[in-house]
This record gives sequence, structure tokens and C-alpha cells, in this order.
Amino acid sequence: MKIQYDREEDVLTIEVMPQGTIDHAEQTDSMIAHFTADGQLVLLEILDASHFLTSVLQVALRGEQMLA
Repeated sequence: MKIQYDREEDVLTIEVMPQGTIDHAEQTDSMIAHFTADGQLVLLEILDASHFLTSVLQVALRGEQMLA
């Protein structure tokens, strides 16, 4: 697994399967998931990552659960 953050674009990229070939992508809100032809996750992009990570940390520190 490889994780990269682009500060200029504020995008967090998580490479789950380095050898995977991306066939298609699906976007939900500020997340883009890239999949192989058979549906395996290859890459996850989190747009506006600083806001997302701040929210995750606040919820975690309060001991709450985030909604999926």
C-alpha cells in the first residue's frame, strides 16, 4: 500500500493494489474509487483531504462513529 498527499491540490491518494489495471472509477462526494474490470479496488482518491482528515480526527477523538 502506498499513500501520497498532494498539498497543492489537497488530494490524498491511497494505492491499494499497485499491480492492478484501472478499468473504471466511481465517485461519491469527495472520494473517487478506481477499480479493476472484476471490481477490485486499485486506488482511492480523497479530494479536499485536509477537511476530510480533520473531520475523521475530530470524530475519533470524541469516540463517535462516522456514518458510511
